[in-house]
Amino acid sequence: MLINQSDVELQIRNWLQQVVIGLNLCPFASKPYLDNQVRIAVSDCTDDACLLEDLLGELQYLDGHKPQEVETTLIVIPGMLEDFYDYNDFLDSAEALLGDGGWAGTYQIASFHPHYQFAGTQPEDSENLTNRAPYPVLHLIREASLEKALKHYPNPEMIPERNIETVEKLTDEQKHNLFPFLFK
Repeated sequence: MLINQSDVELQIRNWLQQVVIGLNLCPFASKPYLDNQVRIAVSDCTDDACLLEDLLGELQYLDGHKPQEVETTLIVIPGMLEDFYDYNDFLDSAEALLGDGGWAGTYQIASFHPHYQFAGTQPEDSENLTNRAPYPVLHLIREASLEKALKHYPNPEMIPERNIETVEKLTDEQKHNLFPFLFK
């Protein structure tokens, strides 16, 4: 499959702007995005070994840049892991790479997928929208930056609940507009 990386990046930027920032699902996303500190790395991998190499490269890239330069990276995976369960299995390998490389506690991975499904939910449950993206995504977050942001945010433990309330209030038309990739 030939991947048009600029189209993929544009779709991810639209999703970030309209969903993640627009719905305020991540109250910490706007500033680094507006400050151009969010790196979007579109992977052309089609197998796990290649993707682990991309992940390793992005972790090293973050290590080599200050948060003021690159706060966070989204590794977008348009060529593989279309099945959510395969993606979920890959997360174990990604987490193992963090641990084996000594990055546990320095970075964490937030996961997004077009068919994201929280445990105990049905695929069509609205709360799954909070982690749905146009493509599978591995979001690399600096732990120190997250801890710093959480100190200045009132009731951060309420973020997931507030996000669920936000997406549950969306009309069908809003869902179609914000998540067009779900209705192809």
